[in-house]
Amino acid sequence: MRSPVSILSKPFVADTVARLMAAGAARVQKPRPLFPEIPGRTGELAIPTRHGPMPATLYRPPGKAKGVYLNAHGGGFVVGGAIADDPLCRYLAEHAGVFVVNVDYVLAPHKRFPAPCEQVYDALRWAASPDREWAGARLCVGGQSAGGSLAAAASRLALRDGGPEIVLQVLHYPPLDLVTPAADKPARDDRVVIRPWMGEVFNTAYIPDVARRTDPLASPAWGTNADDLSGIAPALVITCEHDRLRAEAVTYAGKLEKAGALVEHYDIRGVDHGYDLLDGEPEVVRGVYEFLARHVERAVTA
Repeated sequence: MRSPVSILSKPFVADTVARLMAAGAARVQKPRPLFPEIPGRTGELAIPTRHGPMPATLYRPPGKAKGVYLNAHGGGFVVGGAIADDPLCRYLAEHAGVFVVNVDYVLAPHKRFPAPCEQVYDALRWAASPDREWAGARLCVGGQSAGGSLAAAASRLALRDGGPEIVLQVLHYPPLDLVTPAADKPARDDRVVIRPWMGEVFNTAYIPDVARRTDPLASPAWGTNADDLSGIAPALVITCEHDRLRAEAVTYAGKLEKAGALVEHYDIRGVDHGYDLLDGEPEVVRGVYEFLARHVERAVTA
Protein backbone atom coordinates (compact mmCIF):
# COMPACT_ATOMS: atom_id res chain seq x y z
CA MET A 1 0.00 0.00 0.00
CA ARG A 2 1.36 3.41 -0.98
CA SER A 3 1.71 6.00 1.75
CA PRO A 4 -0.86 8.82 1.81
CA VAL A 5 0.03 12.03 0.03
CA SER A 6 0.83 14.92 2.38
CA ILE A 7 0.69 18.66 1.93
CA LEU A 8 4.43 18.61 1.18
CA SER A 9 3.59 17.05 -2.19
CA LYS A 10 1.80 20.25 -3.19
CA PRO A 11 4.16 22.16 -5.52
CA PHE A 12 3.68 25.56 -3.88
CA VAL A 13 4.38 24.12 -0.42
CA ALA A 14 7.32 22.00 -1.57
CA ASP A 15 8.85 24.93 -3.44
CA THR A 16 8.56 27.16 -0.39
CA VAL A 17 10.14 24.57 1.90
CA ALA A 18 12.87 23.86 -0.66
CA ARG A 19 13.78 27.53 -0.88
CA LEU A 20 13.93 27.81 2.90
CA MET A 21 16.11 24.72 3.11
CA ALA A 22 18.45 26.05 0.40
CA ALA A 23 18.75 29.42 2.12
CA GLY A 24 19.53 27.77 5.44
CA ALA A 25 22.08 25.43 3.88
CA ALA A 26 23.80 28.31 2.08
CA ARG A 27 24.37 30.14 5.36
CA VAL A 28 26.26 27.24 6.94
CA GLN A 29 27.68 25.48 3.90
CA LYS A 30 31.32 24.55 4.17
CA PRO A 31 33.32 21.43 3.38
CA ARG A 32 34.12 18.90 6.05
CA PRO A 33 37.74 19.46 7.23
CA LEU A 34 39.23 16.26 5.81
CA PHE A 35 42.66 15.55 4.27
CA PRO A 36 44.41 18.77 5.36
CA GLU A 37 47.64 17.32 3.99
CA ILE A 38 46.32 17.56 0.41
CA PRO A 39 46.64 21.06 -1.08
CA GLY A 40 43.91 22.46 -3.26
CA ARG A 41 45.36 23.46 -6.65
CA THR A 42 42.22 25.10 -7.93
CA GLY A 43 40.87 27.61 -10.41
CA GLU A 44 37.39 28.84 -11.25
CA LEU A 45 35.55 28.13 -14.50
CA ALA A 46 32.32 29.10 -16.25
CA ILE A 47 31.16 26.25 -18.48
CA PRO A 48 28.74 27.13 -21.29
CA THR A 49 25.52 25.08 -21.17
CA ARG A 50 22.09 25.31 -22.80
CA HIS A 51 20.80 26.68 -19.47
CA GLY A 52 23.43 29.39 -19.22
CA PRO A 53 26.99 29.47 -17.87
CA MET A 54 27.59 26.95 -15.08
CA PRO A 55 30.18 27.78 -12.39
CA ALA A 56 32.75 25.09 -11.66
CA THR A 57 35.99 24.65 -9.77
CA LEU A 58 38.92 22.99 -11.49
CA TYR A 59 41.26 20.86 -9.35
CA ARG A 60 44.69 20.15 -10.81
CA PRO A 61 46.69 16.96 -10.17
CA PRO A 62 50.22 17.27 -8.77
CA GLY A 63 51.86 15.91 -11.93
CA LYS A 64 50.93 15.10 -15.49
CA ALA A 65 47.21 14.42 -15.71
CA LYS A 66 46.04 10.89 -16.45
CA GLY A 67 42.44 11.90 -17.17
CA VAL A 68 39.56 14.16 -16.17
CA TYR A 69 36.73 13.55 -13.69
CA LEU A 70 33.52 15.58 -13.76
CA ASN A 71 31.91 15.72 -10.29
CA ALA A 72 28.33 16.66 -9.35
CA HIS A 73 27.41 17.37 -5.72
CA GLY A 74 24.38 16.13 -3.81
CA GLY A 75 21.52 17.89 -2.06
CA GLY A 76 18.25 16.44 -3.32
CA PHE A 77 18.41 18.61 -6.47
CA VAL A 78 17.42 21.63 -4.36
CA VAL A 79 20.19 22.41 -1.83
CA GLY A 80 23.95 22.28 -1.56
CA GLY A 81 26.82 23.32 -3.72
CA ALA A 82 30.08 22.16 -5.21
CA ILE A 83 32.13 23.31 -2.20
CA ALA A 84 30.78 20.42 -0.10
CA ASP A 85 32.71 17.96 -2.28
CA ASP A 86 36.04 19.76 -1.93
CA PRO A 87 37.66 16.95 0.12
CA LEU A 88 36.68 14.33 -2.48
CA CYS A 89 37.87 16.48 -5.38
CA ARG A 90 41.22 17.19 -3.73
CA TYR A 91 41.62 13.50 -2.96
CA LEU A 92 40.90 12.40 -6.53
CA ALA A 93 43.20 15.00 -8.05
CA GLU A 94 46.02 13.94 -5.71
CA HIS A 95 45.60 10.17 -5.70
CA ALA A 96 43.99 9.37 -9.07
CA GLY A 97 46.10 11.92 -10.90
CA VAL A 98 43.18 13.52 -12.73
CA PHE A 99 41.83 16.97 -13.36
CA VAL A 100 38.57 17.28 -11.43
CA VAL A 101 35.84 19.59 -12.73
CA ASN A 102 33.49 20.18 -9.78
CA VAL A 103 30.28 21.71 -11.15
CA ASP A 104 27.62 23.91 -9.54
CA TYR A 105 24.56 22.95 -11.57
CA VAL A 106 21.21 24.79 -11.37
CA LEU A 107 18.90 23.86 -8.50
CA ALA A 108 15.15 23.37 -8.21
CA PRO A 109 12.68 24.96 -7.94
CA HIS A 110 14.41 27.78 -9.84
CA LYS A 111 15.36 25.30 -12.59
CA ARG A 112 13.67 21.92 -12.63
CA PHE A 113 14.19 18.59 -14.37
CA PRO A 114 15.74 18.01 -16.85
CA ALA A 115 17.88 21.16 -16.60
CA PRO A 116 20.50 19.76 -14.15
CA CYS A 117 20.82 16.54 -16.21
CA GLU A 118 21.37 18.56 -19.36
CA GLN A 119 23.88 20.86 -17.69
CA VAL A 120 26.00 17.96 -16.46
CA TYR A 121 25.85 16.38 -19.91
CA ASP A 122 26.76 19.70 -21.58
CA ALA A 123 29.72 19.93 -19.20
CA LEU A 124 30.84 16.46 -20.28
CA ARG A 125 30.75 17.55 -23.91
CA TRP A 126 32.70 20.67 -22.97
CA ALA A 127 35.28 18.60 -21.09
CA ALA A 128 35.70 16.31 -24.10
CA SER A 129 36.54 19.21 -26.45
CA PRO A 130 39.99 19.22 -28.07
CA ASP A 131 40.31 22.84 -26.90
CA ARG A 132 40.78 21.77 -23.28
CA GLU A 133 44.25 21.62 -21.73
CA TRP A 134 43.68 17.92 -21.03
CA ALA A 135 42.69 17.22 -24.63
CA GLY A 136 42.70 13.51 -25.37
CA ALA A 137 42.45 12.51 -21.71
CA ARG A 138 39.93 9.86 -20.76
CA LEU A 139 36.72 11.12 -19.20
CA CYS A 140 34.86 10.03 -16.03
CA VAL A 141 31.69 11.38 -14.47
CA GLY A 142 30.45 10.87 -10.94
CA GLY A 143 28.48 12.27 -8.07
CA GLN A 144 27.16 11.79 -4.58
CA SER A 145 23.42 11.46 -3.83
CA ALA A 146 21.56 13.70 -6.33
CA GLY A 147 24.88 14.14 -8.12
CA GLY A 148 25.03 10.38 -8.62
CA SER A 149 21.59 10.53 -10.23
CA LEU A 150 22.84 13.28 -12.55
CA ALA A 151 25.95 11.25 -13.42
CA ALA A 152 23.68 8.32 -14.36
CA ALA A 153 21.49 10.65 -16.45
CA ALA A 154 24.46 12.20 -18.23
CA SER A 155 25.78 8.72 -19.02
CA ARG A 156 22.42 7.78 -20.56
CA LEU A 157 22.40 10.98 -22.60
CA ALA A 158 25.91 10.19 -23.84
CA LEU A 159 24.69 6.74 -24.87
CA ARG A 160 21.60 8.16 -26.59
CA ASP A 161 23.38 11.01 -28.36
CA GLY A 162 26.54 9.18 -29.39
CA GLY A 163 29.11 10.56 -26.99
CA PRO A 164 31.29 11.72 -25.53
CA GLU A 165 32.98 8.49 -24.50
CA ILE A 166 32.89 7.95 -20.75
CA VAL A 167 35.29 5.39 -19.31
CA LEU A 168 33.69 5.33 -15.84
CA GLN A 169 30.49 6.58 -14.22
CA VAL A 170 30.57 6.70 -10.42
CA LEU A 171 27.18 6.49 -8.69
CA HIS A 172 27.76 7.18 -4.99
CA TYR A 173 24.61 6.51 -2.87
CA PRO A 174 22.37 7.86 -5.68
CA PRO A 175 18.57 8.29 -5.77
CA LEU A 176 17.51 6.35 -8.86
CA ASP A 177 13.76 5.96 -8.34
CA LEU A 178 11.77 9.17 -7.90
CA VAL A 179 8.48 7.38 -8.60
CA THR A 180 8.29 5.37 -5.39
CA PRO A 181 7.61 7.64 -2.38
CA ALA A 182 10.41 7.76 0.17
CA ALA A 183 8.00 6.51 2.83
CA ASP A 184 7.57 3.28 0.84
CA LYS A 185 11.29 2.62 0.67
CA PRO A 186 12.72 0.32 3.33
CA ALA A 187 14.70 1.82 6.19
CA ARG A 188 16.55 0.02 8.97
CA ASP A 189 15.06 2.31 11.64
CA ASP A 190 13.64 5.81 12.10
CA ARG A 191 17.07 7.36 12.51
CA VAL A 192 18.02 7.20 8.83
CA VAL A 193 19.17 10.43 7.20
CA ILE A 194 16.61 10.46 4.38
CA ARG A 195 13.20 11.05 5.94
CA PRO A 196 9.95 10.60 4.00
CA TRP A 197 9.14 14.31 4.19
CA MET A 198 12.49 15.14 2.60
CA GLY A 199 11.74 12.89 -0.33
CA GLU A 200 8.38 14.58 -0.84
CA VAL A 201 9.92 18.06 -0.83
CA PHE A 202 12.88 17.19 -3.03
CA ASN A 203 10.93 15.19 -5.60
CA THR A 204 8.09 17.69 -5.85
CA ALA A 205 10.37 20.71 -6.17
CA TYR A 206 12.47 18.92 -8.80
CA ILE A 207 9.63 17.32 -10.80
CA PRO A 208 6.17 18.60 -9.80
CA ASP A 209 4.43 16.48 -12.46
CA VAL A 210 4.36 13.00 -10.92
CA ALA A 211 3.99 11.38 -14.36
CA ARG A 212 7.32 12.86 -15.49
CA ARG A 213 9.17 11.13 -12.68
CA THR A 214 9.01 7.92 -14.71
CA ASP A 215 11.48 9.42 -17.21
CA PRO A 216 14.62 7.22 -17.42
CA LEU A 217 16.78 10.28 -16.78
CA ALA A 218 14.99 10.85 -13.46
CA SER A 219 14.28 7.27 -12.38
CA PRO A 220 16.67 4.94 -14.21
CA ALA A 221 16.06 2.10 -11.73
CA TRP A 222 12.25 2.25 -11.88
CA GLY A 223 10.17 -0.29 -13.75
CA THR A 224 11.63 -1.31 -17.11
CA ASN A 225 13.77 1.82 -17.50
CA ALA A 226 17.01 -0.12 -17.12
CA ASP A 227 16.06 -3.25 -19.05
CA ASP A 228 18.36 -2.33 -21.95
CA LEU A 229 21.56 -0.58 -20.95
CA SER A 230 23.69 -2.07 -23.72
CA GLY A 231 26.61 0.19 -24.53
CA ILE A 232 26.33 2.46 -21.49
CA ALA A 233 29.51 3.62 -19.76
CA PRO A 234 31.12 1.23 -17.25
CA ALA A 235 29.80 1.95 -13.76
CA LEU A 236 31.01 1.86 -10.19
CA VAL A 237 28.03 1.79 -7.81
CA ILE A 238 28.62 2.61 -4.14
CA THR A 239 25.81 2.12 -1.62
CA CYS A 240 25.44 2.58 2.14
CA GLU A 241 24.12 -0.26 4.28
CA HIS A 242 21.66 1.89 6.26
CA ASP A 243 20.55 4.17 3.40
CA ARG A 244 16.85 4.36 2.56
CA LEU A 245 17.92 4.69 -1.11
CA ARG A 246 20.12 1.60 -1.07
CA ALA A 247 17.65 -0.82 -2.69
CA GLU A 248 17.16 1.20 -5.87
CA ALA A 249 20.90 1.52 -6.40
CA VAL A 250 21.28 -2.23 -5.86
CA THR A 251 18.57 -2.80 -8.46
CA TYR A 252 20.34 -0.55 -10.94
CA ALA A 253 23.66 -2.25 -10.27
CA GLY A 254 22.01 -5.55 -11.15
CA LYS A 255 20.72 -4.14 -14.44
CA LEU A 256 24.17 -2.72 -15.22
CA GLU A 257 25.71 -6.11 -14.51
CA LYS A 258 23.24 -7.78 -16.87
CA ALA A 259 24.30 -5.30 -19.58
CA GLY A 260 27.97 -6.03 -18.93
CA ALA A 261 28.52 -2.48 -17.69
CA LEU A 262 29.01 -2.98 -13.94
CA VAL A 263 32.63 -2.57 -12.87
CA GLU A 264 31.82 -3.16 -9.21
CA HIS A 265 29.09 -2.68 -6.63
CA TYR A 266 30.55 -1.76 -3.25
CA ASP A 267 28.30 -1.64 -0.17
CA ILE A 268 29.76 0.34 2.73
CA ARG A 269 28.84 -1.45 5.92
CA GLY A 270 27.57 0.43 8.96
CA VAL A 271 27.01 3.84 7.34
CA ASP A 272 24.08 5.89 6.11
CA HIS A 273 23.41 8.30 3.28
CA GLY A 274 25.88 11.19 3.21
CA TYR A 275 28.29 9.50 5.63
CA ASP A 276 31.28 11.28 4.06
CA LEU A 277 29.72 14.74 4.35
CA LEU A 278 28.20 14.31 7.81
CA ASP A 279 29.58 12.19 10.63
CA GLY A 280 31.22 9.15 9.07
CA GLU A 281 34.52 8.13 10.63
CA PRO A 282 37.35 9.91 8.76
CA GLU A 283 39.20 6.64 8.21
CA VAL A 284 36.08 5.08 6.70
CA VAL A 285 35.79 8.05 4.35
CA ARG A 286 39.47 7.80 3.47
CA GLY A 287 39.12 4.10 2.74
CA VAL A 288 36.18 4.64 0.38
CA TYR A 289 37.86 7.55 -1.38
CA GLU A 290 41.01 5.47 -1.80
CA PHE A 291 38.90 2.70 -3.32
CA LEU A 292 37.18 5.19 -5.62
CA ALA A 293 40.48 6.78 -6.67
CA ARG A 294 41.92 3.38 -7.61
CA HIS A 295 38.95 2.73 -9.86
CA VAL A 296 39.24 6.16 -11.49
CA GLU A 297 42.98 5.81 -12.06
CA ARG A 298 42.48 2.33 -13.52
CA ALA A 299 39.75 3.59 -15.86
CA VAL A 300 41.71 6.53 -17.24
CA THR A 301 44.94 4.57 -17.74
CA ALA A 302 43.52 1.32 -19.15
